[in-house]
Amino acid sequence: MQLTMLKGKIHRVTVTEARLDYVGSITVDSELLDAAGILEYEKVAVVNVNNGQRLETYTIAGEPGSGIICLNGAAAHFFDPGDTAIIMCYCQMDAAEAKDHKPKVVFVDGKNHATRVTNYEKHGQIA
Repeated sequence: MQLTMLKGKIHRVTVTEARLDYVGSITVDSELLDAAGILEYEKVAVVNVNNGQRLETYTIAGEPGSGIICLNGAAAHFFDPGDTAIIMCYCQMDAAEAKDHKPKVVFVDGKNHATRVTNYEKHGQIA
């Protein structure tokens, strides 16, 4: 049996751009992708904390250190610059692997620069 587990998460980024005139995807600062263990073109779920929208897309690596979080194409209808978002990536593994699995969780500052990378989240605590 294969289980779907959280692989990596970038928590509470600020959307910097929303571009309808693009084919599709989410552009993310490549340093954040690396910190979360998310690859370019990998499937992610993106949640808009402001309005509750949730969608699936794939990542495009943005300029390292830029802090860019840009929703492209149709996804731009659901996100505005300044919105807070959570980017999550999942992986498949068997029960034995899942037993010891710990996801990478990246926390950011107001400019979308990583402030902490952990593999543990505690319910009710953001920082």
